[in-house]
Amino acid sequence: MNVEIFYLILFVIAALYAAVGHGGASGYLALMALYGVAPKEMKPTALVLNLFVSLTAFIQYYRGGHFKLRTFIPIAIASIPLAFVGGMIHIEDHLYKRILGVLLLFPVIRFFFFKSPEDSELKDPQIYLSLIFGGIIGLLSGMIGIGGGILLSPVLILLKWTNQKQTAAISAAFIFVNSVAGLGGMFTKEISFTNDMWMYIVCAFAGGLLGSYLASKKLNQNGLKYVLAVVLLMASYKLISSTI
Repeated sequence: MNVEIFYLILFVIAALYAAVGHGGASGYLALMALYGVAPKEMKPTALVLNLFVSLTAFIQYYRGGHFKLRTFIPIAIASIPLAFVGGMIHIEDHLYKRILGVLLLFPVIRFFFFKSPEDSELKDPQIYLSLIFGGIIGLLSGMIGIGGGILLSPVLILLKWTNQKQTAAISAAFIFVNSVAGLGGMFTKEISFTNDMWMYIVCAFAGGLLGSYLASKKLNQNGLKYVLAVVLLMASYKLISSTI
């Protein structure tokens, strides 16, 4: 794959993810895996890119008044320490790609089949469930090198704890803190970044700004979600089939 095309796809992935309130690590990981980047470089690189894009998305949704702090706190309390632990866990390359391929199916299912609840349908979060889901997602996030938003969003929507924009705001914040924790765990061991890290950051940050701008202009998010779901479905198929 031509490197210019790689950067363009990275930019587009960041824009699509930011527009729906995600950091994009799962997309970056899929792209890097298909491009042949070593997993030991993929995980920390994706989490660093997550920091820039998720923070950009969070600021946009926070300004819009969509962030629910009381819902976020118990989930984050459970996820942060386990994301740190997950970042210390090494997974063999073959198994890593298979797990990543399976995890990519979560946002596909969420975008195609989970409808955002109406405000009248929303329920108060249950603390024990928040802690359980936060811990599980945090551990997986650190292990794989994602922020966890693609796993948290379907939970929030399915349990009717948040509407679409509130989900995006909470997911963006969740991704940011988990990415910091996951990186912290990785730094306890020897890690390495791709040589093109700064170019990755430029492309992802620029895409994140564009995606956040589009979201602020009330662009049809359903269309963007379907496009992103199709892309992730294709990437999931390639990753899983390559390990069979």
